[in-house]
Amino acid sequence: MARRRQLYEGKAKILFEGPEPGTLVQYFKDDATAFNAQKKGTITGKGVLNNRISEFLMTKLAEINVPTHFIRRLNMREQLIKEVEIIPVEVVVRNIAAGSLAQRLGIPEGTRLPRSIVEYYYKNDQLGDPMVAEEHITAFGWATPPDMDDIVHLTLRINDFLTGLFLGVGITLVDFKLEFGRLYENEDMRIVLADEISPDNCRLWDVKTNEKMDKDRFRRDLGKIEEAYQEVARRLGILPEAGSRDMKGPETMQ
Repeated sequence: MARRRQLYEGKAKILFEGPEPGTLVQYFKDDATAFNAQKKGTITGKGVLNNRISEFLMTKLAEINVPTHFIRRLNMREQLIKEVEIIPVEVVVRNIAAGSLAQRLGIPEGTRLPRSIVEYYYKNDQLGDPMVAEEHITAFGWATPPDMDDIVHLTLRINDFLTGLFLGVGITLVDFKLEFGRLYENEDMRIVLADEISPDNCRLWDVKTNEKMDKDRFRRDLGKIEEAYQEVARRLGILPEAGSRDMKGPETMQ
């Protein structure tokens, strides 16, 4: 595909003008950042793996009628997506205490929470993406109350579905970050899932060993980062375990 005009470059992806009105091309980089970009590095092949993993998960979510911006994967590092108006709020779902939640509240990492907790963070790198309440979101006009109803409903459905999907391949979905956008079609507007779903924005632990299989390996200098991403893809059935064998679907772990 011919290179098109670059519209935006973020920490992990680049957005290009799409081939048709209302579309964009999303390119996945190997760049890795942590702690609001205070730590930077490269994870070889991460962009390729995240492109495939996000494609797989977005497609699965569409099958249960979760609306997403994803159209199709174009090549190893690029996918065609619908152009949406991004809501400047990161939605974080926590099933098990880890990361900043464990630190903030003094809860031992790995503690299963009484129920899934949904948190909101204002997307602003200069401010360090501060945590906000729904009252801030609606008061400042980042999203309307009906928008938030849709976002919460979709978030809980996504969490239920992905928790089960990952559990089926021996992975615990500890927590994850979502982004949503407004998709305008003719006179209609609807909230859709945007960005990506990958080991970059999910905490994924092996069910049996609690081994980390996500970007925490980069954050905490644990090593074997590429191998962890590859293992997630392998278990989901989108990375051949050996040779050219084509795995068609998730490999259920015993």
